[in-house]
Amino acid sequence: MVGLASPAEAATSATATYAKASDWGSGFEGRWTVKNTGTTTLTSWTVEWDFPSDTKVTSAWDATVTNSANHWTAKNLGWNGTLAPGASISFGFNGSGSGAPTGCKINGASCDGSTVPGDNPPSAPGTPVASDVTDTSVKLTWAAATDDKGVKNYDVKRGGTTVATVTGTTYTNTGLTAGTDYSYTVVARDTADQTGPASGATPVRTTGGGGGGENPGGNGKVNLGYFTNWGSYTVKNLVTSGSASKITHINYAFGNVQGGKCTIGDAYADYDKAYTADQSVDGVADTWDQPLRGNFNQLRKLKKAYPNIKVLWSFGGWTWSGGFGQAVQNPAAFAQSCYDLVEDPRWADVFDGIDLDWEYPNACGLTCDTSGAASFKNMMQAMRAKFGANNLVTAAVTADASAGGKIDAADYAGAAPYYDWLNVMTYDFFGAWAAKGPTAPHSPLTSYAGIPQAGFNSAEAIAKFKAKGVPANKLLLGIGFYGRGWTGVTQSAPGGTATGPAAGVEQGIEDYKVLKASCPSNGTVAGTAYAHCGTNWWSYDTPATVNSKMSWAKNQGLGGAFFWEFSGDTTNGELVSAINGGLK
Repeated sequence: MVGLASPAEAATSATATYAKASDWGSGFEGRWTVKNTGTTTLTSWTVEWDFPSDTKVTSAWDATVTNSANHWTAKNLGWNGTLAPGASISFGFNGSGSGAPTGCKINGASCDGSTVPGDNPPSAPGTPVASDVTDTSVKLTWAAATDDKGVKNYDVKRGGTTVATVTGTTYTNTGLTAGTDYSYTVVARDTADQTGPASGATPVRTTGGGGGGENPGGNGKVNLGYFTNWGSYTVKNLVTSGSASKITHINYAFGNVQGGKCTIGDAYADYDKAYTADQSVDGVADTWDQPLRGNFNQLRKLKKAYPNIKVLWSFGGWTWSGGFGQAVQNPAAFAQSCYDLVEDPRWADVFDGIDLDWEYPNACGLTCDTSGAASFKNMMQAMRAKFGANNLVTAAVTADASAGGKIDAADYAGAAPYYDWLNVMTYDFFGAWAAKGPTAPHSPLTSYAGIPQAGFNSAEAIAKFKAKGVPANKLLLGIGFYGRGWTGVTQSAPGGTATGPAAGVEQGIEDYKVLKASCPSNGTVAGTAYAHCGTNWWSYDTPATVNSKMSWAKNQGLGGAFFWEFSGDTTNGELVSAINGGLK
């Protein structure tokens, strides 16, 4: 921990200390702790500090953080400003750059502590090498990190969570579960307790056991991501980002629903496209005469490297949900067509089940469906009968909890005995299809004063499914890896007016990986970050808000979380890591 400012000028009633909680190379997490050291209650606090010009706060939580050039100011929120004598509060932020804070002040007086001049954080250790793998243990060895003042010790992380701190360059992790996949990294810590970037990740699968679709670490929570068969994001990117070792399931999107049947969505992308060696998961190029190419073959290679990952083929989606109404007129025939396609001998080993993304059964979406409240249950019952107990059968469903809304339109509880879980699409509640606003977070966890539509938030959606009889462990919380935004907005707080959608990858939509730098968040509402930059207003989830949502999901007893979709994340998989860490 790095203390700041001069002890001779220390504040008589409060102190503030800073620590770099983690560093992942392209950014870091900083954490401030404010403590009331006086004898009377503090009713508010303000921490100020300076960063070098190349270092910035990109998002913050539990405080309102603003800046004027290189001078940064953090003020308490409404709920954490009061501190009794001896009490303390922490707030954090994600940052970019390599600088450390200087010139700290707490409520106008100097902070208690001192800097460590000229001390750089350590380098990344070498990627750990696994050996002596048994049912319950693995030995890890790595090349030493370097540091200008010397390396003190190393944090060994399993799935992003520190499991040991050691002084040498080897560690044996015991107490593991047989037949289970784990991922290890190592972080060096110098004599000032500064941490450097993490090493490369090493996947390890213990011997024996069955293993299967649990969250890495074995707590049984699902961490599922959608992989789309369009765009430039490849299956190999799941490996290079580090995400493959942190997920449990992939939904491959999308297959179509036409003429009462499941059909191929994009034959070229799915099983025909040839990948070069540098694009391929295992570094082996496709040949013209091999029986299976495309994404299916890449997913096969991914599963060989990461045997814990289960892959489901998703059919439907917003655009192709219109075909379900005809298909459910004969549920058995529909299920047979889907089974025949998913279990085609060319790629049967790739898929572990089916996901039905019928987004508006017995309701209106892109089109209107009038198949009746029982149609969803009938479809899931037929799918389970056909796919059997050894395949996964899931569905992506609405999160509209308004009175008489889409959750009320179909018998989701009656279908519960037949599906493994529901992906509750707790995002896209609000967006620039309402071109004039009001601005609102597209993925609010809870309601808030001024929310444009009652029942449009995650907590009420989950509560309604539970109240209808859907078991909590069959509900997954949805996270969007993108933001929705407006332009022509002058008001920073939610509820402002706009002139239309902000420009992005689509009108009113932009990936998190872009927004985190182009329009960093400067506030949160209902558990989701928002950002006002220029005349644009965006809302999106950050690693901090994702972590909070995962904590909420665990407290609700949910089965885990899912997200749309991988390509919106950063190259080092920040959001996937946040879901994985938050579910542990």
